[in-house]
Amino acid sequence: MSSDESLSASHPTFPPDPAFTAQANGTAQMYADADADHEGFWAAQARERISWATDFDQTLDWSDAPFAKWYVGGELNAAYNCVDRHVEAGNGDRVAIHFEGEPGDTRTITYADLQREVSKAANALGALGVGKGDTVAIYLPMIPEAVVAMLACARIGAPHSVVFGGFSAEALNTRINDASCKIVITADGGYRRGAPSALKPAVDAALDHAETTVEKVVVVKRTGQDTPWNEGRDLWWSDLLDAASETHEAQPHDSEHPLFILYTSGTTGKPKGIFHTTGGYLTQCAYTNSVVHDVHPESDVYWCTADIGWVTGHSYIVYGPLANGATQVMYEGTPDTPHQGRWWEIIEKYKVTILYTAPTAVRTFMKWGHDIPAKFDMSSLRLLGSVGEPINPEAWLWYRKYIGGDRCPIVDTWWQTETGAIMISPLPGVTTLEPGSAQKPMPGISAEILDDEGHPFTEPEKVGYLVLTKPWPSMLRGIWGDPQRYKDTYWSRFGEKYYFAGDGAKYDADGNIWLLGRVDDVMNVSGHRLSTAEIESALVSHPKVAEAAVVGASDETTGQAVVAFVILRQEHIEEADEFGEGVDLVKELRNHVAKEIGPIAKPRTIMIVSELPKTRSGKIMRRLLKDVAEGREVGDVTTLADSTVMNAIKQGLGD
Repeated sequence: MSSDESLSASHPTFPPDPAFTAQANGTAQMYADADADHEGFWAAQARERISWATDFDQTLDWSDAPFAKWYVGGELNAAYNCVDRHVEAGNGDRVAIHFEGEPGDTRTITYADLQREVSKAANALGALGVGKGDTVAIYLPMIPEAVVAMLACARIGAPHSVVFGGFSAEALNTRINDASCKIVITADGGYRRGAPSALKPAVDAALDHAETTVEKVVVVKRTGQDTPWNEGRDLWWSDLLDAASETHEAQPHDSEHPLFILYTSGTTGKPKGIFHTTGGYLTQCAYTNSVVHDVHPESDVYWCTADIGWVTGHSYIVYGPLANGATQVMYEGTPDTPHQGRWWEIIEKYKVTILYTAPTAVRTFMKWGHDIPAKFDMSSLRLLGSVGEPINPEAWLWYRKYIGGDRCPIVDTWWQTETGAIMISPLPGVTTLEPGSAQKPMPGISAEILDDEGHPFTEPEKVGYLVLTKPWPSMLRGIWGDPQRYKDTYWSRFGEKYYFAGDGAKYDADGNIWLLGRVDDVMNVSGHRLSTAEIESALVSHPKVAEAAVVGASDETTGQAVVAFVILRQEHIEEADEFGEGVDLVKELRNHVAKEIGPIAKPRTIMIVSELPKTRSGKIMRRLLKDVAEGREVGDVTTLADSTVMNAIKQGLGD
């Protein structure tokens, strides 16, 4: 049996290492404290972790549920909390950001540097007429100016709407107009897979697309490529900041003042502008970054690999780590440019201690082989995290063994754009780790699993709906401009008592929560509720499979049928070619799923593919696979990292 096969043979649990426990920020006592006094616990977190210009006089106002107000009467400034107070405390020389550009250029930005840049940017925005309550669109690559722009907006009380740099002009236009943005901050381009990728033309197309509220476009010069220019509207970021003062006094804002809008799109309908406010969001980001990622600002080098355009980038690159005064790495490019060891090279270079990334990335590294990370010294790592989707046990164990050196705890975190911060996660140093499970709600968070009738249950292995039962500080305050849609979307499925997260879940025999993906990814096959994530996990547990995506396709007989798209590990690719369509291998995989889960879960169709359709942030676009599985015209592919993937998949689907 190979070492990779042995990873799949059993799923051991991992009790806390006493040495880790001795230094951990999270404690078992936190659970007891939060259970004893929910509001008191959150009041203590806010006062311990955040600097308030005016203390709050009420922790939670839930009188107009489901519209919460946290830390009522309190005033603060998010940028002051993330920057100035660290400089004032004598930590101005501490590195805030180690920036690594894809071409290899680097920048080291201290907290004092960050304070100067954010102050200049705040003054520059003010000079353009941006004031408290005005909205600003940010459409930038993964460069430090994205952090500076966000904090400058927060400083002056202008809610920012960051739009992921992979979105199309039309998607950008929709988001700009919905939020009535006054300014767009963008760049000439960014580097992607070894070449400059233009951004400014998409902004121009978005603004030419229809009437807009945008008055000025501010452009960061990153690549130096030729950039179309609109005199009178377009301005260079560098010119504005060069003319701006380095000093800016941060004014306090009400705890409930909107901090940002972030759009999340479903498979249909207008994108939802999720908005978060200042005090509660900042408190929970700082708290979770401290106790889940176990960040010790004086000694750790932390790296969250997310893009700033997603909520993970907001919460765990900008607001959480910087509120805690952490030193972090920010990388512009892809994991395989110029080689497949780029991430491990960065970890070795900066002696990264904490790595927070997506299961999709981990499975990609599995596919590439563990011999690549083995070439680099990653002994500095002491904690690993996963975010974005459920991580299957095999990927979890591979991550621990080959990236974490069989010593690093792994925190598998569940949360959403809507929740703002981590909700369900192990506490490193406290929790006995169960590979593949997010395990327990954080101290201060209340969650249950409901059946179809809306009744809570605790029976192991029964699939139900994850709900949150108490308000939490970083919760969304609504959908921008559409309070009724907020109520209908999140508080109607099981009544106003429950926030319905949209995810399926189950308990194991130990009471751990296992997330099973979106409810629309829970299939109903002949009356049996099957999780796509569970079947994907079963497929990936086969030693020949590197990655799998499963969708439910309409079926006249069973209602829905299981259709799987599978990427093989490098050493087994020839097997598929040898048998033409890989007939014997497909049979082997179908039988493997039947053995792991049961015959009802056996995929009707397994297609062996070379790639899966993914966004540039690494999320698998299952709705596109569903289009293929049901023989429909494939939907919008503009957010895919490689839009040609779908053509290859369609051509290969023979049945």
